[in-house]
This record gives sequence, structure tokens and C-alpha cells, in this order.
Amino acid sequence: MKALRNALDQVGHHFEKGGRFARFFPLYEAVDTFFYSPSEITRTGAHVRDAIDLKRMMILVVIAAFPCVFMAMYNTGLQANLALDPARTAELVGWRHDVLRLLGVGYSATSIGANVIHGALYFLPLYIVTMVVGLSWEAAFSIIRGHGGINEGFFVTGILFPLILPPTTPLWQAALGISFGVIFAKEVYGGTGMNFVNVALAARAFLFFAYPAEISGDKVWTAVSPEFAVDGFSGATVLSQIRQATAPFVDLNLSWWQAFVGLERGSMGETSALACLIGAVILIATGIGSWRLMAGVALGTIAMASLFNFIGSTTNFWFAVPFWWHMVAGGWAFGTVFMVTDPVTAPFTETGKWIYGILIGAFVVLIRVVNPAYPECMMLVILFMNVMAPLIDYPLVKANINRRIKRRAEN
Repeated sequence: MKALRNALDQVGHHFEKGGRFARFFPLYEAVDTFFYSPSEITRTGAHVRDAIDLKRMMILVVIAAFPCVFMAMYNTGLQANLALDPARTAELVGWRHDVLRLLGVGYSATSIGANVIHGALYFLPLYIVTMVVGLSWEAAFSIIRGHGGINEGFFVTGILFPLILPPTTPLWQAALGISFGVIFAKEVYGGTGMNFVNVALAARAFLFFAYPAEISGDKVWTAVSPEFAVDGFSGATVLSQIRQATAPFVDLNLSWWQAFVGLERGSMGETSALACLIGAVILIATGIGSWRLMAGVALGTIAMASLFNFIGSTTNFWFAVPFWWHMVAGGWAFGTVFMVTDPVTAPFTETGKWIYGILIGAFVVLIRVVNPAYPECMMLVILFMNVMAPLIDYPLVKANINRRIKRRAEN
């Protein structure tokens, strides 16, 4: 690392003001601050100093997402291998199958290695495209605006975005989606910390409305190459199975444990509530994620689901779905842990966090039950509440100011 430090110091003057590459200083500083602490730090006693900075905060979120990344690769490969007939693997074509043959991995659904490698061939290209395209936009805006550097916040967006995509998402759609998210949900408002909606969710919402067949169809959740048609295979998610049910929920014979672990079809990183739970522990233990926001979503979900269970219905089977199923189905767990806790788009008052989380949990259940045509509503509910967050904070802050004024007047 000393050699890298010396190399950066030797070329650094070319990127400083007056140097030949001064306009590209944000690119140089992005590399420099990624490996080392910034050269300009607080040294006086006028400010609170802490070992945690934005870079470390973002890296901790990325680390918390690692269990979801592993399950994204494992479950994507598992569902693909389960869909493929091992006796017909010689007929499979495409670069992914060429790589699997070259590695001699095979298509055994009982092999952890085979599942992870097969799934990685779907997740990693989406991740690479997201990072390359997204960072390119970040760099372009930093250079044009003359900002000090590229913010590390995109590393979080870059890993969360592919995790909320179906495995069959075309790479060009991923590039288009992240471009929309970075430009129209973040940079046009001033960059990191200025966006009022979650960037990854905005990118996902754009794809959902622009390409609904490719992003939300029942057959998009299993990673099988389009060159090989799997006869009679249905890729319906748990939510879709409940929506299409013609019998009471208790008669569907669904496995809650399987859904909790994440062995169901769905967006790559959203299926495992267990992986999200591990991420939640990391975020809460490090103080990065607000436990109040997560607890609020859980309380709202429990209350609304219990209310519908109590009311009951003979025509709508969603009324009978208990809260513990809402928590493991669809993107509830992933959204609660990684999207709701976004500090930029969530309320900053402690009471506001409770209100915000409870409303998200209640609205998700409400939409799933009342409008079963769109059971996977976590994404749009969070985006809607992103817009409402300032309205939640405003009266709370105003009331606090009035209390302080009154207390000062009494003294």
C-alpha cells in the first residue's frame, strides 16, 4: 500500500488547481479517498470528531448486504438448476452455459458450488454494468460541476439495485434504469444527500413502468437462458401464487421456512428474509440503520394484517394471510432493512421514524389485501413515503421549536 500511496502522491500535482488534468481532479480524489483518509480533516475542537465518516458508513451498508448477495447468487442458480432437465444439458447454448461447461460445474441443484457459480453468472454482469454506468454518470457530474470528488454513496446504490432486479433483466435495461436513477432521482437535485427519493428504488420503478413484461411477469423470476425453453415450468413468486389461488390460503401448502430462508423465486436479493435479518443485525449493531424505522414497519404490518385476519373474507383469500407471511413474501424484508432505513429519504426526528415505518408497514398490507392484482407493492410504498417524509417531520420540528420557545419564556 505504501507503493500505491507514493504513486498517487507523484501524480497528484497534475490534478490540482493549475495542473494539466485539473478538471479531472474528482476522479483522482475518488481513487485517493477510496484507499486512504481524505487529506482535509477536522483538527480543531470546534466540531465533534468521530472515526466514522461517509465512506465507512457506506462500506458498512455494503458489508451488511453481503448475505443477500450470497443468497442472490445461490438461489438464482438453484432455481435455474431446478428448472433445467439434467438429461438435456447438452442442448443448452449461450455464454453462461459455455462457462459452466468450461468450469465443469454442472447443473446439480444439490451442489452449493454449482448453484452459486450459476447464479453468479447472472448477478455479477448486472452488478458490473450497474457500477460502470452509474459511476460514469457520477464522474461526469462531478467533473462538470467541479465537485471535490465522487461520493462513496453510489457503492450502496450500486449493490442494492441489482439485488432488486429479476435475474433475467437484460443488461441494457439495467444500464438504462441506473442511468435514470442517478440522473433524475439524484444528480438533478444536487447529488448525494440532496435526493428526496431512494435512487435504487427510483431506478427499479422506472424499469417497472417502462418494461413491465420484462420486470414483473410471472416467468421472469427463474434464470433460464431464452435459447432453452422449459416446458411446463411456472416461475410464479409466492405473492403471485397467493394472488392466483382459488382455494383458501391455508390449503396452498406453502412452506414458510423455505420462504424465510429464501429458496423461492423473486428478485435476486429480496427472497431471503434470513439474509436480510443478518443485514439488519449488522446495521443496528453498528448504528448505521435505525431500529425505530425497522420496528415501525414491523408494527404497522402486524397491526394491519391482524385487523384483516379479524375481519375475514369469503371472497378475498388475502384477508387470511398472517403477518408472518407478509414479512417473508416479496420485498418486505429487503425493503425494511435496506430501503426504509435510507437516512437521506427517511424522517430525521425520532417520532417521525416511528410514524414513517408504521405507515409503510400498514400500507403494504393494505395494498396487498385490497388490491391483490399488485401484491408486490413495497417499492412504490417506500417511494410514496419518501415524498411524505418532510411532511411528517415538519409538524414535529415545529412543535419542538414552540416547546423550546415556551420553556425559555417561562424561565
